Amino acid sequence: MDYNNKGRSPFYPGQPVPIDFFTGRSKQINRISRSLYQTENGKPQAIFLSGEYGIGKSSLAGFTKFIAEKNNNLIGIHVLLGGINKLEDLASKTVEAILREQIIKEKTGEKIKNALSKYLGKQELFGFSINFEALKSDSLNISKGFLPFLINLFEKVKEDNIKGIYLIFDEVNGITKNPDFAHFIKSLVDENALSRNPLPLMLMICGIEERRREMIQDHPPIERIFDIIDIEPMSDAEMREFFQKAFKSVNIEIDKDALDMICHYASGFPKIMHIIGDILFWNDDDNRITELEASLGILQAAEEIGRKFVDGQVLTALHSKDYKSILGRVVETSSLKFKKIEIEKKLSTAEKKKFHNFLQRMKKLNAIKSIERGEYVFNNRMVPLYLYLNQIKSQKS
Repeated sequence: MDYNNKGRSPFYPGQPVPIDFFTGRSKQINRISRSLYQTENGKPQAIFLSGEYGIGKSSLAGFTKFIAEKNNNLIGIHVLLGGINKLEDLASKTVEAILREQIIKEKTGEKIKNALSKYLGKQELFGFSINFEALKSDSLNISKGFLPFLINLFEKVKEDNIKGIYLIFDEVNGITKNPDFAHFIKSLVDENALSRNPLPLMLMICGIEERRREMIQDHPPIERIFDIIDIEPMSDAEMREFFQKAFKSVNIEIDKDALDMICHYASGFPKIMHIIGDILFWNDDDNRITELEASLGILQAAEEIGRKFVDGQVLTALHSKDYKSILGRVVETSSLKFKKIEIEKKLSTAEKKKFHNFLQRMKKLNAIKSIERGEYVFNNRMVPLYLYLNQIKSQKS
């Protein structure tokens, strides 16, 4: 196949979705837009955007940042905190994100860069480098005076009809383990609310529900400050709209049976949708995707997802002989749901003793969740499919 003539894939596995390809989430967008409107009119807001891994939190945050800048005259700052666990590092990442943001209003962008000029390095081919040495030396002071830092930034640009700031803290898995983070967020929100002239600040934190619970455990009063917006898996209609729009953009037709199949296995998870879609795009050689091509692509996607998620987390954590045997019983039909009592009937005495711990580990790994007493479901269909395929390979070998 000549890949040079394929053009650009409309799918983005492992990346936030670009604005042009964003689909669905109208309910969540409406709720966030309401808060953006409140911020634009001077009332600070705080949102916790909650959802499972791969559900599209970062993509939705990025899309609403675009809305905030275009419709509400807010400065959008999307801070990725992956691997960060100290407040001074959070401060550094925030400054770095501000400097790297592409501000819609060019004049405003120049004012921001001038205000933070001490943290800019040399002029490069595609912009400026960051003076990390200067940034690191000031990061502790910025973290301690975070609200004044944001207020000062806003004061520099509000004459450009800038109405406020939309600050997004994303990838918070590391920082929420630091008890100081919960106190930092609570102080930021409360100090702003109690000030004589509150900064029009829209604060969003993106994370799974467990991260919010960690913050509450560290500082219980934080429970009351957030408007919680949950992201559920995409509906069947939203998935169909997404796939049809994406494939149409590259002149590829998709048969109804093929579309039914990929929607079934994607289970409404954008991350899985993009992995399957990207594989089908690169496998296609006649601008049409049939049911057979879809089934082969799904198996290929299951292998890819399995290597990234299952091998690295589930199979590594469940390394004992008994755990592997239990896992085999759970996935031997590749079903999405299973009942504890039915699996126990198939287990040995030794395996039964370990079954409860097995289930708890699987829940901690975000592989399964309980839906009713004694009944469990895999969080997405690709995990049991991959484990089932592995089981068949093991039996054959």
